[in-house]
Amino acid sequence: MNLEQEEIHIEPATAGDVEWSAQVMASSEPWITLRQSRQKIETGLRRAGIELWIAHRGARRAGLIALDRYGFAGSPYVKSVAVAPEERGSGIGTRLLHFAEEHFAGERFLFLLVSSFNAAAQRLYFRHGYEKRGELPNYVVEGYAEWILSKRLPPRN
Repeated sequence: MNLEQEEIHIEPATAGDVEWSAQVMASSEPWITLRQSRQKIETGLRRAGIELWIAHRGARRAGLIALDRYGFAGSPYVKSVAVAPEERGSGIGTRLLHFAEEHFAGERFLFLLVSSFNAAAQRLYFRHGYEKRGELPNYVVEGYAEWILSKRLPPRN
């Protein structure tokens, strides 16, 4: 069975998944440019109110999404999305976004931030209907902005 044929399922993170998630994030963009250490990322993932979910392809961890139900002005917020290096470009990021949208169905909007230099993530979000709502210049790192994106969510079925 090739990678694309293996089933993708998303489950709540376990304690070991938090460490794996922090390592995946710390070793890739945008967290490298944003100067986020593995320890700082791990602390953020363990913060009260954060829901960490892990995408598995078969038995392997393939990606993660960290969600905060009230993270942006009381609205649901995607804190982070990351995909394991060997899984990038395979649809895991799309599947994680769809999961978040389904998870928060019935809410009005879902928000996220994307770095101005992160063109690949911007393409993903815009392709899936997210719209730019604002910009926070020099918010995390001097010289770059964080873009505020949102998507109107469908009503709960």
